[in-house]
Amino acid sequence: MLFVGAELFSESYVLGITTQALYLILILSAPMLMSALTVGLMISILQATTQVQEQTLSFVPKIVATFLSVVLCGTWIFNMLSNFAIRLFSDIANMGPR
Repeated sequence: MLFVGAELFSESYVLGITTQALYLILILSAPMLMSALTVGLMISILQATTQVQEQTLSFVPKIVATFLSVVLCGTWIFNMLSNFAIRLFSDIANMGPR
């Protein structure tokens, strides 16, 4: 247990924050991962049907799709991350001596 002022961080609190952080990472990375996965699958199907087996062909479309998903979902990602940080810092501020 970590002591901060008169209050302490319980193990359940730290575990809960860690769980929430990992879940948030999973949710916030999903748009970029899904767009890259979708574009990669479409390029693979195109390569299989045309029998063009160039390994570097899928990199540029994946990068463009990932960049576009960051542009489209950037404000949502920022809002979710800032809300988590504000909630975490307010919890830390409330744990001090009273």
